[in-house]
Amino acid sequence: MTAPHPVLIVDDNERLRASLAEQLAFGGEFTATGAASIAAAEATIRADGARFAAILLDLGLPDGSAREFCAKLRRAGLRLPIIILAGAAGEAEVLPCLDAGANDAMVKPFRVQELIVKLRAQIARLADGTDGVCTIGPYEFRPTAKLLQEPRRGRKIRLTEKETAILAFLLSAGGAPVSRETLLSEVWGYNSKVTTHTLETHIYRLRQKIEANPAEARILLTDAGGYRLEAGYRA
Repeated sequence: MTAPHPVLIVDDNERLRASLAEQLAFGGEFTATGAASIAAAEATIRADGARFAAILLDLGLPDGSAREFCAKLRRAGLRLPIIILAGAAGEAEVLPCLDAGANDAMVKPFRVQELIVKLRAQIARLADGTDGVCTIGPYEFRPTAKLLQEPRRGRKIRLTEKETAILAFLLSAGGAPVSRETLLSEVWGYNSKVTTHTLETHIYRLRQKIEANPAEARILLTDAGGYRLEAGYRA
């Protein structure tokens, strides 16, 4: 039998932590450890022998910013999935957390079974991840490192988590157009008020990074109500 996946729940609501831990443990697929603050979470992560398959991170913690905590974990090299738990009033804060390195989000109240599906998907995605290099235009795309390299000019372009996900999904489409709705679903992956404007903002920022002339895109193209990659384009 496969060992259960250990999950760290970071939430200052003791009743929610206990209830969520109990429901995740039911069936033996997960085990859960709780932390009521960022400081407690950091200590738990640093403890000898500590190993977690994923982190569930509440937005409203008493001792710091969830966004800054996500960024700190990523700077430290932790690649494990981070899923944000947000109250309805905190939905506007979700996007900055995703840009800082969180993988997904759930808006309270949520169904635990839906959370379990997301946990399974994120853990499996990490397990299947590689450091393989793909070519996009003049760039070498390293999705695990969230990096584009342009060998000809000796240039490196750092990408956000969402920019990386957008490029990876468009690349997987093999040059076919991907609708805005599909990209929103696949990249953001949660039911919220994220709109096509959010996606368009990310596309705009990506073009500023990768296109020689962002006003005349040659790599990241608008097509058929969505976007596609002209991965073989060379300037």
